[in-house]
Amino acid sequence: MKLNKSLAGLILLMVSFSTLAQQDKLITHFIEDKMSINPGKTGLGLYNSICATSIYRNQWDKVNGAPNSAVLNVEADLSRFFPGGIGLSLYHDAIGFAVQNNLAVNYSYPITIGNLGTLGLGIGVGIMNYGLKPEWVPPSTAQDPDLPDEFAATNLDLNFGAYFNGKNFYVGLSSTHLTESLLADQDASGFEQSYQTARHYYIMGGKKFANMFGGTIDAQVLMRTDLVKFSADFNARYIYDFGNSKMGYGGLTVRTSDAVALMFGYTPMSNLTVGYSYDITVNKLSSISRGSHEIFFKYCYNLPEPPKQSARHPRWL
Repeated sequence: MKLNKSLAGLILLMVSFSTLAQQDKLITHFIEDKMSINPGKTGLGLYNSICATSIYRNQWDKVNGAPNSAVLNVEADLSRFFPGGIGLSLYHDAIGFAVQNNLAVNYSYPITIGNLGTLGLGIGVGIMNYGLKPEWVPPSTAQDPDLPDEFAATNLDLNFGAYFNGKNFYVGLSSTHLTESLLADQDASGFEQSYQTARHYYIMGGKKFANMFGGTIDAQVLMRTDLVKFSADFNARYIYDFGNSKMGYGGLTVRTSDAVALMFGYTPMSNLTVGYSYDITVNKLSSISRGSHEIFFKYCYNLPEPPKQSARHPRWL
């Protein structure tokens, strides 16, 4: 059996059986995916706009059963109508025989702190669906009863986050899967299979340094843990303004014990941004993985300004 198939089988077994922990998605362009892991970010900094972001990630290319992830985030600053921002986050992940779908509605309440910036306190309420559809090839005609069978389950999922948006910096603290929901179902033989979600914790931060080498340096950090494993992303982008609402960037990300990534992006117009990253695998899969690919599209729509109304007093013509 080839090495990549052996590793894939090991991954499948790890995610197929009942487990006490899970790993949330890894997104190199987490800069564009803050809301799904920190609801406090919802709508902050959009200034009367609605933004939609779509991200696709092919992790560990050419490794059988490796994760394939898709994210869709839509968020809006609706402070014109009521305090705060709202958003919708959809996440799909396929790992081997396992498929996970998360859907959450997010709300963030803004608190202005003097001239320093705005603190957003947010909550995400949604559902998580986990399904397993194995296609085992047994060594004989008899199916091993110890191998997991097909099942699917859905349960409540809650997230919370605090996000401070300053003039040229931001910091955030959040937690996902607060309910640590148990997703369980019985197979055809009556055997119960389950999947236990694990609470995750995130710390994020970033700062922009203007007028650096003719452009802007944008530095970011994201730390994540489920209290079993820890990883962190450190990245920096150089952003150059070409004028006429056109901007481009290039950058580098270092993910502890996993990968080094190259990042590129371009804003052909003020409302549209496209980006791509390529992760160079540096963990134990480096000998068989051809890296990870990620692409995203972001489009923002500026809400029209409310019409200005004027009145004349009949005596003051």
